[in-house]
Amino acid sequence: MPLRFFLFFALFSFSLSAQDGTHRITVEIDGYEEDILTLGYYLLDNQYIIDTAYRTEVGNYVFASDSAALPRGIYLVVLSPDNSYFQFVVGDDDDQEFTMKTNRAILNDMQVSGSEENELFYDYLGFLGEMQGQSGPLRAQLSDSTLAPALAADVRQQMQELDARVKARQQQIISEHPEAFVSAIIQANQAAIPPDFPEETDEEARRTKQWRWLQTHYFDGLDLKDERLLRTPFLFERINYYVNTLQLRHPDTLARAIDFVLEKFDPLSDAFKFYAVHFTNDAASSNIVGMDALYVHMVDNYYRNGKAFWADEEQLNKMIETADRLRPLLIGRQAPDMEMVTREGEDLRLYDVDAEYTVLYFWRYDCPACKKSTPHMKEFYERYKDEGIAIFSVCTKGVEDLGHCWEYVDENGTGDWVQVADPYQRYYKDYDIKSTPAIFLLDKDKKIVSKRISAEQLGEVLDNLKREKEGRAPGK
Repeated sequence: MPLRFFLFFALFSFSLSAQDGTHRITVEIDGYEEDILTLGYYLLDNQYIIDTAYRTEVGNYVFASDSAALPRGIYLVVLSPDNSYFQFVVGDDDDQEFTMKTNRAILNDMQVSGSEENELFYDYLGFLGEMQGQSGPLRAQLSDSTLAPALAADVRQQMQELDARVKARQQQIISEHPEAFVSAIIQANQAAIPPDFPEETDEEARRTKQWRWLQTHYFDGLDLKDERLLRTPFLFERINYYVNTLQLRHPDTLARAIDFVLEKFDPLSDAFKFYAVHFTNDAASSNIVGMDALYVHMVDNYYRNGKAFWADEEQLNKMIETADRLRPLLIGRQAPDMEMVTREGEDLRLYDVDAEYTVLYFWRYDCPACKKSTPHMKEFYERYKDEGIAIFSVCTKGVEDLGHCWEYVDENGTGDWVQVADPYQRYYKDYDIKSTPAIFLLDKDKKIVSKRISAEQLGEVLDNLKREKEGRAPGK
């Protein structure tokens, strides 16, 4: 059972929260004689090291502390040098002093003493292993395309019987041990299956109803206030699927989904902290156009209002400052007007341009990326200029270099664009210009409809906008 992505990270903000108490976990592994054994835990989509135990004189390994208990969750014991591993649980046992004995060849052949939670955990794992052993040959038979229909039906019946046995065993565990961690693990991994909605005859409408039902009932049986689930290998996968697969990739939709998830956590819990940080960082690093709106939402709803109990004042101020800088440039907002000067020295404002769509193009004549972008801009303009498109072309150089700007315009034949500059360079702040080229697409009312896109993407973006206005799906 190799552990492919065991990550050796500095733990800084993701450090394992110390808890009062003690723990002493003794591990014996027949056939394993390496000097060290490593203890790790799950958090979000990664694994982290918490401790290293050294081989004792009697040949075992002890993970222990006289001052801190392990937070509840699923832990990994990782062997050297191949990073094979086995797991154990820290649940609601009265203490954390127990012994685990296994064999290097079959790590899950485990004997546990002193921990009822782990005895139940490994009893359940053993049962699942037995069921998997029986189902393997059946799955192999079903994969044979030459299998006779009658035999295939019999194999499927056997598979259904095995599935029924697994479900019955799971329900037995939940009924007999309702407070056990294993019961919570089982319930958290039971998929929500939408109804068939047989009354709906239109297939697309039926799938839409199932999708909507799943969005509402996806977390049925999964108690996000159960702190044991935070440090498990499946919680992140479940939450990530809900947010990033079950939802449309639109900042408003994702914001509602994230709010829906975070409301299910205890607002003072580690789980709330880690997932709020994760979603905020994810929005901040997204390359999807418009996702800065999601970052602003996270800052406004979880940091600005005091819910981020983990953030210090300096961090909060920086995040709020960033959100306030991004806010005026969010898609759907009215673009800031600009007072500019033309090549002839005449004053011209952005809002003076009357066009169905206006492309704001910030550039420099000595910018290598701009030199690559300008030909694509020319191609775009030639294709769409008769459809009410204007290019508001802003040379971002200072007053002493403007002559070179106009030379560049002449050399590249872009004089039919609206060529302007601002000696005071106020656009750097108003449009948060950090590099060139920078492109914004505005509608006829000067609302931002897209931004931070490449010149090569402009045509596709504009075509999709026109299709949306006409009520057609993108690409049709």
